[in-house]
Amino acid sequence: MVNANMMKKQNNSNRAERVASKVQTLVAEILRSQFGDDELLGGVSLVGAVAHGGLQFVRLFFYSHNKNIADVQRRLDQETKTIRYELAARMNQKYVPEIRFEYDDTLERAARIDEIFAKLNEK
Repeated sequence: MVNANMMKKQNNSNRAERVASKVQTLVAEILRSQFGDDELLGGVSLVGAVAHGGLQFVRLFFYSHNKNIADVQRRLDQETKTIRYELAARMNQKYVPEIRFEYDDTLERAARIDEIFAKLNEK
């Protein structure tokens, strides 16, 4: 027999995943349409999203080919209010979560691991 609390918790986590995914998709569209020509933000790719705090905020993980990640992060932080305003206009929800951008270095770490394996294979 399935516990009612367990079902509720599962539905809430599914909802959090759906909201995070929706926010990620919409913010990616906003970045492409509003900041596509921007030197720093034009090359930003959103690679993941996680909802937190009862859906009060969503962390958006980004990757950029730009070498100066600190400048990209600073610019995203500056534009967060504008992006959230656009997000509110595109979402069909009563409440729009706060958004925070966080750099994801997974690709760089994977490349370093590949280099290490290549060096080990050479020996």
